[in-house]
Amino acid sequence: MRVGDLVSTGQLAAHERIPSVRQLAKDLDVAPGTVAKAYKALGTRVSEGAGAVQRSVLTAARELVDNSVRSGTSLDETVRILRAIWPEEESTR
Repeated sequence: MRVGDLVSTGQLAAHERIPSVRQLAKDLDVAPGTVAKAYKALGTRVSEGAGAVQRSVLTAARELVDNSVRSGTSLDETVRILRAIWPEEESTR
């Protein structure tokens, strides 16, 4: 899982330390030096402004995933349905 995903799902909160260089390098299957460079540029804590998704949206998204999996609806089909019903003015932002 990407660090951004951990932040947006609330698994990493503001001011919390992100995974170690070695751990993230292993998780992402990249060289530790690559992660170290990114950490040097970005820091090692989640910033105050990092946006976790509203809990109600995250809960609804998890319910959608559960329902889609139970009904045998693929990820691509689920995303297609979301795009079809998303308000038009919002999809252009």
